[in-house]
Amino acid sequence: MKEIIETDRVVIRPIEEGDVEGMYILDSDSRVQEFLGKHPIGSKEEALNMIRFIRKQYEDFGIGRWAVIEKDTNTFIGWTGLKYIGNGENGVKEYLDLGYRFIYDAWGKGYATETAKACLTYAEKHLTELPIHAISEVGNEGSKHVLEKVGFEAVSTFLYENVPHFWYIRVKK
Repeated sequence: MKEIIETDRVVIRPIEEGDVEGMYILDSDSRVQEFLGKHPIGSKEEALNMIRFIRKQYEDFGIGRWAVIEKDTNTFIGWTGLKYIGNGENGVKEYLDLGYRFIYDAWGKGYATETAKACLTYAEKHLTELPIHAISEVGNEGSKHVLEKVGFEAVSTFLYENVPHFWYIRVKK
């Protein structure tokens, strides 16, 4: 996993252990965790473990979540990317999950849409075998808006970790 994607405002690259401070800021913020199970992390060690988990996905599946670095500040502002799901969710055996997560101060600035589009473009060029889906907690209007902007449609609801979520399929390329 050596690819680097650039947009006008960000660099999207593999997550590294050096991103631990940014991951800690991201995943310890209860506002960020509101629609993600409400379980903020409590230590940089937990952030490092998450980075190692993501990097293992690169090794195992050739894909995973990527760090998003703001060009103007060279700052880690979150992650984005496609994650291989092989254990099935909502009746789909294998797929790529489009996801993103940004520090609170980056919300509302278009980074999720910008990076989701970049990931989908990457997938069209390099990852053609598996369908791409997405999920979001039913009450997460921000994520719903992003997914609709990049061509997804909510087609059903299901319980994920006992919480209602929308199941999205890609309807527009």
